[in-house]
Amino acid sequence: MVGMFTGIIQNTGKIISLTPRGDALTMKLFAPQFFLNSKAGDSVANNGVCLTIEECGPDEATFCLIHQTVQNTAFAQAKEGDLVNLELPCTPQSLMGGHFVMGHVDSTAQVVSLQDRETGVEVGIELPENLKRYVIHRGSVTLNGISLTVAEIIDSIIVVAIIPETLTKTNLSLWNIGTLVNVEVDMIGKYVENFLKGAKIAEYN
Repeated sequence: MVGMFTGIIQNTGKIISLTPRGDALTMKLFAPQFFLNSKAGDSVANNGVCLTIEECGPDEATFCLIHQTVQNTAFAQAKEGDLVNLELPCTPQSLMGGHFVMGHVDSTAQVVSLQDRETGVEVGIELPENLKRYVIHRGSVTLNGISLTVAEIIDSIIVVAIIPETLTKTNLSLWNIGTLVNVEVDMIGKYVENFLKGAKIAEYN
């Protein structure tokens, strides 16, 4: 089941177990009352990765991370006790506080700088070369499921400004230099690029 998200984190959950399952992982999360209205088959964004609930109760849920998810996201480095950013899918009635987030991670990237400010912190992330063209100054980017505005671009490094509220409600306060985070660029840029490619091919045909 596929969900759509906004990048506004609703809660954090603690990984209470990670169990090998062939080339996959079974992950169990604890988040008090967060899964109260959820059921097996529902989608939840975990650090920006759209995962399907296999089993759940009001406080716990179990997810399967297939090998592609483990290999291509920061969950490759996950361990018991880690905090995970959580967001339930948006509905037609949801407030669009962030931007459209699919939960399909494009890549991982490392934190390369942390600068304390009077009103929060500025974080520098070094993007892979193939994602740079999708990120613009004051545009949106999703890091570990958090919808953030790009404050500055310096070569391959993007800088995002984090307000205290975001630090309090997400696992961002635990990031350090070298922390690996999940990145999803704004899908609108990818759709535009794909459309233009198709238009160019049609022109030559």
